[in-house]
Amino acid sequence: MASQVNPPRGMRDFLPVEKRVRERVLRVIRSAYEHHGFEEIETPVVEDAARLHAGLGGDNEKLAFAVMRRGLGVDDLREAAAPLDLADLGLRFDLTVPLARFLATHRASLPPVFRAIQIAPVWRAERPQRGRYRQFMQCDIDIAGDPGITAELEILAATGDALTRLGIPDAFIRINDRRILLAALEHAGVAEGLRDGALITVDKLDKIGPDGVVAELADRGIDGARLLATLEAIRALVERAVADPGSDEAAAAAPLDGFDEDILAPVRELLGASAGIRLEFDPTLVRGMGYYTGPIFEIAHPELRFSIGGGGRYDGMVGRFLGQEVPAVGISLGFERLVDLVALPHETAGETIALLVDKAVEPADAVAIKRELVAAGQTVRMQRRPKNATLLLEQLAASGATHFAFVRPGTMATGLDIKPIG
Repeated sequence: MASQVNPPRGMRDFLPVEKRVRERVLRVIRSAYEHHGFEEIETPVVEDAARLHAGLGGDNEKLAFAVMRRGLGVDDLREAAAPLDLADLGLRFDLTVPLARFLATHRASLPPVFRAIQIAPVWRAERPQRGRYRQFMQCDIDIAGDPGITAELEILAATGDALTRLGIPDAFIRINDRRILLAALEHAGVAEGLRDGALITVDKLDKIGPDGVVAELADRGIDGARLLATLEAIRALVERAVADPGSDEAAAAAPLDGFDEDILAPVRELLGASAGIRLEFDPTLVRGMGYYTGPIFEIAHPELRFSIGGGGRYDGMVGRFLGQEVPAVGISLGFERLVDLVALPHETAGETIALLVDKAVEPADAVAIKRELVAAGQTVRMQRRPKNATLLLEQLAASGATHFAFVRPGTMATGLDIKPIG
């Protein structure tokens, strides 16, 4: 019995019809981003292992595929204290770390404010499940060199435009700010050494609910009810100010004694601007990456329980590689989840002719006919003609062929009887 042959676990093949849909979605995304002034770059699929494990990628660093050094011997294997001691490279687990390295490498050749597009596969040693793969496509845009809120607004506007062009107008973006989270933790009396764990728990709010968060925070020695109350008070404070900035209620003193309201200014400015997509403030939004330093984003859809993208400001990352601070902000579309939502209008394909060639036809003659048709601007596919061509024509139609013609001995390109399939 023949064994089943599948791609590696967590990775996929794509049939031609699937590949065409994916490429069409990518063309729409690229076009939207390019119209907003972003330029596409490309980076290697591997980076130095030390760079990938520099503490910038959060939990994703644990999921990085390592590439073992060449020329390892038995002594190297015995002396290695950890598997990473045997690796000098690794497959990229996102596009942000490679971008930071790219900016550090090419800073002198780039304009002061650089708008980058990266659309490429990344790899993570995930436990495969629905919507989660070990190889998947990311679509990133980033702005480096602009420390102001203009960069965030550009990123959000370009994202909203791309989603609109893809026919996903109901998508919206949840926003928060890492500085708000840190201020809330401090105001709620969370000890500094417990704050990272507290954020991990708060990030589970949509999965385990408020009671679950309070219970888990209690296990960590944290007053969860006080922390959630602080976050909800911040939500109310922001929403009142955005709804009616000039009202007496909005101008009233903050309901949190000792809370620095100036920290809310960037979020208020974003919410008050017209970015071409609905923005919703969520003080419980965390985002797992430790490199975020300011506003953070998550793209949501009312019909989905999971996000379809996210990002934020990461001013400290490029400086780790360059030796000087470079402000940066970016967002990534979760392409694999996004492609299932796309509602693009039907694309009228050009004419594609399938040549069904009799066995008696000389290969050189068949290829000569094909070359003549291609030179005339036609798209042509060639197949050997089976005894019953019905199934083959159905397969060709499913893959995009629109017309067919039989090629018999002595047939000339000008004499082909080309008929529509179906």
